[in-house]
Amino acid sequence: MSTWSSAVCETNGISLHYTRTGGAKPPVVLLHGLMTNGLCWSELARVLAPDYDVIMPDARGHGRSSAPAAGYRYADHAADVVGLLSALQLPPAFLLGHSMGGMTAAVVASRCPELLRGLLLADPTFLSPEVQRDVYASDVAEQHRQLLTRSLAEVLADARRRHPHRPAETLELFARARLQTSLRAFEVLTPPNPDFRQLISQLRTPTLLVFGDGGIVSAAVAQELHQLNPSVEFAQIPDAGHALQVDQPARFAAAVTRFLRASGAAG
Repeated sequence: MSTWSSAVCETNGISLHYTRTGGAKPPVVLLHGLMTNGLCWSELARVLAPDYDVIMPDARGHGRSSAPAAGYRYADHAADVVGLLSALQLPPAFLLGHSMGGMTAAVVASRCPELLRGLLLADPTFLSPEVQRDVYASDVAEQHRQLLTRSLAEVLADARRRHPHRPAETLELFARARLQTSLRAFEVLTPPNPDFRQLISQLRTPTLLVFGDGGIVSAAVAQELHQLNPSVEFAQIPDAGHALQVDQPARFAAAVTRFLRASGAAG
């Protein structure tokens, strides 16, 4: 990690912070979910860095990026990613997104397929309208408001109790990321989300949908999306919930690298 660089991209009226492993290699851009940030991809980035230029932006309202007063819908997040890709003058990149980042990545691919070489969606927020309303009406934002009054030591201690088997680095990265998440970022939960079935049916970018056995996307939904668009492949990771890249990091990294290699990228 000591050789990774950190910089800021000015786009869409905000400052978008990102971390980059660098090198003249195929670019892979990693988009995080709500209440995390780019550095939460560190474990996967170390796996990919020998063969890929890994770029990990902090979404608006997260990490060290700007937290404007408004503008947190998926269209805004997607516009930020397009702005980053354009500003960095990358060749067509692989775009991987988890949860909120997965929906964002799907929107980017549907709007600007020429910017992408491949798309990986890790248990994206492909929620039914009913579940969207339930999440929006829940106390998740209030819980975060209360968390922001706590110290890093307190948040870390709670994380250790809930996830005693996770590596210390992972726990600290995620705890710091939560404390760096603005309450404004929860605007992304406002219904309606983009129609994920419509997005998938429109995709022309090689796509891999990765999901666990206890997250948002089910095997039935994955099969339905494959039938809507046969070019969308899918892989299920056993013994993994929504945070599949943390629950099963080795299996998740293997699924990602298999897709990258099958797409003709280095590795």
